[in-house]
Amino acid sequence: MANRPLRKLYFLVPGTSGAFHGGGLFAELKTMALAQELCEAAVVTYRQREAEHPFLSDLLSSGDSQNCAFIIGWGFDTPKVLKQLQGHHAIYHAHSSGYGFRIPASVPIITVSRNTLGYWGQWANNGLLYHLPNEISPEFSNNKTERTIDVLIQARKSSQYLLKQLIPALQARHNVYVLDHFVEDLPGLFNQAKVYLYDSAEYWAISGVTEGFGLPPLEAMACGCQVFSSVNHGLSDFLDPGFNCQKIGGYSLDYDLQRIEAAVREPKPVAGLEALLDGHRRDRLLQRFQVILTEINAFFDHQDQNPQPKQLVPGLDPWRLKRLWLNSTLGKIRKKLGR
Repeated sequence: MANRPLRKLYFLVPGTSGAFHGGGLFAELKTMALAQELCEAAVVTYRQREAEHPFLSDLLSSGDSQNCAFIIGWGFDTPKVLKQLQGHHAIYHAHSSGYGFRIPASVPIITVSRNTLGYWGQWANNGLLYHLPNEISPEFSNNKTERTIDVLIQARKSSQYLLKQLIPALQARHNVYVLDHFVEDLPGLFNQAKVYLYDSAEYWAISGVTEGFGLPPLEAMACGCQVFSSVNHGLSDFLDPGFNCQKIGGYSLDYDLQRIEAAVREPKPVAGLEALLDGHRRDRLLQRFQVILTEINAFFDHQDQNPQPKQLVPGLDPWRLKRLWLNSTLGKIRKKLGR
């Protein structure tokens, strides 16, 4: 532990119920639960007032927001919330990427995938960057029970190919379960399935942003499912076609059917699964989070002690990129003319 106590963390979410109830919220709350083992941490909402949680504007006006840090994790809201937090320490918890906004160098970024880490390594070249994968909770484990579902698919985020072509073809031959509603016991459902299908590339291409992490395929794998998945964006962090999964949408419908049917008939052990899951389990993540928060805490101390730094590292804002491109082009022209 650092000699100085870590700052209290406020995890900012728009709300915790209704339209905000979903995978992104659950992942953020799991991260907060990890943080609570290292320092004080609490949820703060900023769109929906909730009796059990402070509301951001009330907190900022109360004077109780000093000597703390705010963690922002909702991509589309980030620029607006950052403006609201001017004068306070903030951390961006980056899931998806591609929103188009920039993060100032004063705001450290914690990414959930290396794919997102690489994105911000380019567009936040003058800021602090860290990588903290999402947690796979202990309940996502292989119970080694009888599997009565041949093929399991979650309808949300699935491609038209999956919904309109592959599923009907599979339903003619296998026991197929299409999950189109919220279930409390997702690990239990994964433990009933032999094969799990996930195809989100089309969904994210239409959305214009990236798959930040893609928890379901890894959770399904942890429960012993054979996974067929797209390998877009954050999924490429852990999916390894031919070794721990197979790529869905492989050339033709017939070829997909052939491979899925083989997986239903003869499941194969997933190579390196325990080592892969170890990096997403609580104890390993706590070790990483401790290092990350200690470094960020020291950085905020530096900011407090040096409110007006003499020279900031230049960023890659659009105007500076244009100047750099122009200077580079002129340099090449001069070089050619001087020959």
